[in-house]
Amino acid sequence: MLLNYLKITLAVLQRRKFFTFISLFGISLTLTILVVATAFIDHLIAAGYPEINRDRSLYIWNLKQKDTKNQGQSSGPISFSFINTYVRSLKTPAKIAAVSMPSTINIYLNNHKMNVRYRYTDSNFWEVTSFDFLEGKNYTEQNIANNDYVVVINDYVRDEYVGKGQPAVGKMIEIDNVNYRIIGVVRGCPITRIHVSSDLYFPYNTSKADLKKVELRGNFAAIILPNTPSDIPKIQTEFDVVASKIKLTDMGDKWFRPDKLYVSADSYITSFTRQFKGDGENDGVGYFFTIMLGIALLFMSLPAINLVNINMSRIMERASEIGIRKAFGASSKTLVMQFVIENIILTLIGGVIAVFLSLGVIYYLNNSNLIAYIDLSFNWKVFSIAIFVSLLFGLLSGVYPAWRMSKLQVVEALKN
Repeated sequence: MLLNYLKITLAVLQRRKFFTFISLFGISLTLTILVVATAFIDHLIAAGYPEINRDRSLYIWNLKQKDTKNQGQSSGPISFSFINTYVRSLKTPAKIAAVSMPSTINIYLNNHKMNVRYRYTDSNFWEVTSFDFLEGKNYTEQNIANNDYVVVINDYVRDEYVGKGQPAVGKMIEIDNVNYRIIGVVRGCPITRIHVSSDLYFPYNTSKADLKKVELRGNFAAIILPNTPSDIPKIQTEFDVVASKIKLTDMGDKWFRPDKLYVSADSYITSFTRQFKGDGENDGVGYFFTIMLGIALLFMSLPAINLVNINMSRIMERASEIGIRKAFGASSKTLVMQFVIENIILTLIGGVIAVFLSLGVIYYLNNSNLIAYIDLSFNWKVFSIAIFVSLLFGLLSGVYPAWRMSKLQVVEALKN
């Protein structure tokens, strides 16, 4: 039966080639955008260089304080002292790393002005991540204890400073009127790796800020690596206990006296969706994905409506066929099934076209340097979503015209 439906569909598509072109153009363009967007979201969420441990890591980077009496609130990254006092007190994790939020600075290399991003980290940062060192090595706890002014740079800065592929380790580089010795060169990563991407990495001892100041808020994040994924719930519970004991009596000022604190050790995606929701208490995952699904359905609904109109025109052209089949006993259910399957086949053809278009767009984005170091991929996860979206699109645009067609009366259909 499916083979017959396929033959009928191909015959119908060849009957009005212009309508077929319009349908396939709308379907393939819509699905291409959705597939590329899916690949980009997968790139944002999934583990990848240099965060290959992202799926089994926890992140603490935002802290929210509330003054319920004066209805005030304050939120932002945690401080370095918060990490040392509270996060490093956890017993379950294998490693705990501290990394600052990214900042930018103008530097001059060979009379050439560059705007670069930099971060301060501890030595554990290099153990919870997996950067590829093109030369040299990372700084260690010993470098920090010695108060060494060293820096790890990425290949972009190296190529601009000493020339493409030329050795840079051991050379001095002046940044903000301070000389640093280049200790290592890493392969860069895209800016979409929110917690780890940078052009320059400094050991935290070189920071001009007073990192010993006792405060909750600051400019740092903590990355927690468990021994095994099964330790994640234990670490979260342990941190919740630690956070519940933080005293707020000495925090704030006369205008803002916080009495509630919200801070959690979250998975990568939850660490962002919690901020998306904005209340600090709810993890916001369901809310976030509901919004994303709504946007996707809204985006698909517009071309689906156009396709519905085209399908209605196609069906009215086939009124006599419908009338004859009904006269010979075809049920409305059978006719609906046929036309829905025809539309799904049409959509899947558009989906195949969209796959090839998506591969071209992804290749272009990866090689165009629009986002440096970006590495979008068309993997099985993206492919599965592409097939699902194609089927969903086919159903959205095919069910209503098929239902309308099934309601045609035999006499009316044959008369037309």
